[in-house]
Amino acid sequence: MISIVWLKKDLRLHDHAPLLDAAASGKVLLLWLQEPTLWQTLDASPRHQLIETACAQSLAADVQALGGQLWTSAQDALPAFDALRLACAAHGGMTIYSHEETGNGASYARDLALARWCKQHGIGWHESPRNAVVRRLKSRNDWGKHWAQRMRLAPFAAPVLGEVHFFPLALAGFSAVQPLQANQQDGLYLRHTPAGSRARLDYFLSHELRNYRRGMSSPVTAPLHCSRLSTQLAFGVLSIRQVIDAVWERRLVLKDSPLLAGQLDGLRSFEGRLHWHCHFVQKLEDEPRIEFVNMHRGYDGLRENDFNTAHFDAWASGKTGVPMVDACMRRLNATGWINFRMRAMLMSFAAYHLWLHWRETGLHLARQFSDFEPGIHYSQIQMQSGTTGINAARIYNPVKQALDQDAQGTFIRRWCPELARVPTDFLPHPWLLTPNLQAQYGCVLGRDYPNAIVDVTQAGREAKERFHAWRKQSGMAAVAQQVFEKHGSRSPQRSGIAGLRRKIVVKTQPLNAATPPLIVNAELF
Repeated sequence: MISIVWLKKDLRLHDHAPLLDAAASGKVLLLWLQEPTLWQTLDASPRHQLIETACAQSLAADVQALGGQLWTSAQDALPAFDALRLACAAHGGMTIYSHEETGNGASYARDLALARWCKQHGIGWHESPRNAVVRRLKSRNDWGKHWAQRMRLAPFAAPVLGEVHFFPLALAGFSAVQPLQANQQDGLYLRHTPAGSRARLDYFLSHELRNYRRGMSSPVTAPLHCSRLSTQLAFGVLSIRQVIDAVWERRLVLKDSPLLAGQLDGLRSFEGRLHWHCHFVQKLEDEPRIEFVNMHRGYDGLRENDFNTAHFDAWASGKTGVPMVDACMRRLNATGWINFRMRAMLMSFAAYHLWLHWRETGLHLARQFSDFEPGIHYSQIQMQSGTTGINAARIYNPVKQALDQDAQGTFIRRWCPELARVPTDFLPHPWLLTPNLQAQYGCVLGRDYPNAIVDVTQAGREAKERFHAWRKQSGMAAVAQQVFEKHGSRSPQRSGIAGLRRKIVVKTQPLNAATPPLIVNAELF
């Protein structure tokens, strides 16, 4: 029997329950599929494909160190597994092991089709939970307990040499993933190796916690003081549990070091965001349709019929004439990352000031984000657009954001060089420059830099009035309550998370329901 470990958004060896279960069950074939159909979806991009390939090449090097190969195929899942079914028949058949995936609609449809195929051919497919997302969750009231239960288990160690008996694959359409050679390893590759990711995590926890809370909001300081691990988490180079484990270890150090106590606030804030990661992914797991339709169906028709293509194009290309919006979008388009507050501002400006429906704007952002995680993404863009029904309208004023988060104009000048000579006082709102001043500073609006496509103050005021009038319609509150019961966050006390500070070390072994993990040490802190 061949045990196929199907790697998707879990490109690592550590904390990998499917791999450990497969290693205990027979010969292992590690498989990463490139799935061309998924790369053609509207929220996929060459940027994502490049990063995933780099992660796979990194993993291939680790697998080679164990004496095996990481195999791949440029086929979709069904034809690939059908070919493997025939190839494995002479070896007693095959069983598939993987993590549960909460992906976009295309990956969900793929998984449903594969489940039917497995049933048709009598093939076992064993899926392990990923992070703290719970499949078939009955009530949000219990979700926090699930999170706590999973996070208290120490991450599984990677299998050691000799524990895994790799199956050598010789089949048309399949090939071994080749690690990059040392002289080919560029920054992208190195950032997404498990070793590089762990080094970044350790550096962040040791050096950046003191500045984390006050540095995360500004696009000037966030690249320095945020963890910058979101891409590695999205592609599974690290698991949430590995990061939580490191956070709790760091808490022990800070607790016993009075001189470092000032870092605790940053650590608590970071840990809270790790919790929110799984909370938002759970929304898409519970209701996959929110990728396509409003979470609160009472908002259907709010913006769908008012889509302005010219406004969308200006927003997506960073040419709205509103410097903070343009600078953030240009940085995102160029690098694949912008900090969370600026993401929220970009989405808010699109939804309210430009009155654009979240589906098209969300797809553009999805393609740009190197750390695109569907569950977080679709929940967040709906929240920032006001269509969840359970969140307050968040209308960010981009002029105020520039004044608060880029007071010296460093960020705007970097990404909007047309404005380089404009005095700092005018940078957030260059439309206040008189024609003579525009000429003096070498930035004539409409020629060197776009005229603002909307009046920021007026558009924000009108959007607020329009949105609140819609929200007051009969029946909206009742539907909002239903949305909250399904998706709303619960208090820590109600969720069973309050005071959770237990670190448990678990003996390395496969995570099988019949064999509970052996707790060898437990320490409260």
